[in-house]
Amino acid sequence: MQHEENIMNFFTFSSRLIIRLVAASLFLSACQTVSPTSETRSNSINSLPKPKLSDSPKLTVVSRPRVKAKKHLVVTANPYASRAGHDILRAGGSAVDAAIAIQMVLNLVEPQSSGIGGGAFLLHFTSKSGDIDAYDGREVAPQGATPDMFQHSNGKSFKFHEAIPGGLSVGVPGLLRMLEMAHKKHGKLPWKALFQPAIRLAEDGFSISPRLNKMVLRDRHLKKFKATTQYFFGLNGNAKTIGSRLTNLALAETFRTIAKSGVDAFYNGRIAQDIVNAVKSSKINPGRLTMNDMAGYIAKRRDPLCMPYRKWFVCGMPPPTSGGVTTLQILGMLQGVEMASIKPNSIDAVHLITEASRLAYADRNHYIGDPDFLDIPVGRLIDPEYLISRSKLIKIDRSIGKAASGKLDRNLTKKFAPDESLKGKSTSHLTVVDKSGNVVSMTTTIENPFGSHLMVRGFLLNNQLTDFSFNPIKDGKFVANSVWPGKRPRSSMAPTIIFDNAGKPVFALGSPGGSRIIGYVTKSIIAFLDWKMNIQSAFELPHFVNLNSYTDIEQGTPLVELKPALEQRGHQVRIRSMVSGLHGIAITKEGLEGGVDPRREGLPIGD
Repeated sequence: MQHEENIMNFFTFSSRLIIRLVAASLFLSACQTVSPTSETRSNSINSLPKPKLSDSPKLTVVSRPRVKAKKHLVVTANPYASRAGHDILRAGGSAVDAAIAIQMVLNLVEPQSSGIGGGAFLLHFTSKSGDIDAYDGREVAPQGATPDMFQHSNGKSFKFHEAIPGGLSVGVPGLLRMLEMAHKKHGKLPWKALFQPAIRLAEDGFSISPRLNKMVLRDRHLKKFKATTQYFFGLNGNAKTIGSRLTNLALAETFRTIAKSGVDAFYNGRIAQDIVNAVKSSKINPGRLTMNDMAGYIAKRRDPLCMPYRKWFVCGMPPPTSGGVTTLQILGMLQGVEMASIKPNSIDAVHLITEASRLAYADRNHYIGDPDFLDIPVGRLIDPEYLISRSKLIKIDRSIGKAASGKLDRNLTKKFAPDESLKGKSTSHLTVVDKSGNVVSMTTTIENPFGSHLMVRGFLLNNQLTDFSFNPIKDGKFVANSVWPGKRPRSSMAPTIIFDNAGKPVFALGSPGGSRIIGYVTKSIIAFLDWKMNIQSAFELPHFVNLNSYTDIEQGTPLVELKPALEQRGHQVRIRSMVSGLHGIAITKEGLEGGVDPRREGLPIGD
């Protein structure tokens, strides 16, 4: 137990980070730990620091221009939201102030992805003090939740899309409580002022974007509910067209109430009652949410997870999201590989990163859940010695196939059964750097596109409870990510901030993409740090992801040509659509650079 505590103290940075004092020593220690030795097996990656290189094919992704700024910068998934955040920064607001204004506008113009009916994880760096705060606004299961709530009376589990629509999938929304907590510590402008851009836009109307129109056309549940049918479709039954004006007076009034009376107006009183009524009276899958559940929600400030990677420090969110741990594990297993010598888009790059990913996802699926309910061995999972032992399983010429989770503490390993369910695709990421150098990296979601499809007072409620395992017991063992009253479901969101060895931020990023988020973020980190790509080029790289099963390759990209070679190494390859939403900011000696994913509609704006 003492060993576990020592590791946690070493790798988990508390509210006042000391990275400016210990960065160099930690980095040197880590490098010494992961250097290849003569005892390494001959076919492991540590014995092959310079694998055979392959040619890098040319990209077909349409490039987006980099946006540079000297003073401050915002990057979001929608131009309306970016402009709102930029206006707040120009008015003297902090990075958190801008993030709040951005989120409210995203709720309006990108309702399929996030909003006050959902949750988020926010990572914040305070330039003056060096503090890093990790804010957990993840939704929680109501007190009436049970481990078998997504199972039929015959014991068979719901199918995913059977469980999505209606009230049963709705968790207590956590976004507003979390933003309130962050604003109290880091805000500069009045709370009320941060809602004004979204209120004006909701009343004046906005143009429906191609992405929103596409998502409405593709959705299978919107027409099952009166409110979403009336809002997203015309009288002729067709989806409202691209460019048509859409207003949301109900949401404007909701925002006005919360702006004036604070977050308590959401979690108590009429708004809360309307949420509870919608959940319980849903004609499809009525749910179990109560007023006590709403009033009892607590946002949490947690210790961020930070780990050396070469000469940098990578910091991310701790559980209940698996994003931070799994990203750090993949990077840690690649410490002994000279990634800089391996070309992007090469067979070796795809092979080595996806093999490390297999091993990390095996641990993720086995061990990670809500830390308030489980004894999660986070310190052991990111222990350099453990990651070295895992990396030795990776062979340069052959896939390991389905990876087993690592053997940590014997009791912990026996206690849990793996949950390999892969859910949640509708999410958004925003990054902000203000004039003081404070940084926000925030990933926000309502889970599946349009969440539960229940619309209350102009906003959609999440379907976040479907992120739990539908099977609480497997092979006689408890599943770490099973449903329980008051529990937070496991996530893959991975808001990240990276520092140099002097404690200065150099890169902040994140992405939507469900369980693939970790792969998108990790590959972008390697591209930026090891391959020395600029932020925009890093985000434009073709995607490849392995979640301890198939190696998925992004369709329509040059990586498709690697399929035969990957199969020769033992990969089972699938060609898939992989729509990420990487948004980030690089902090350089020359200033700020914004990067935006060309697969979505994002926009960087700065001065």
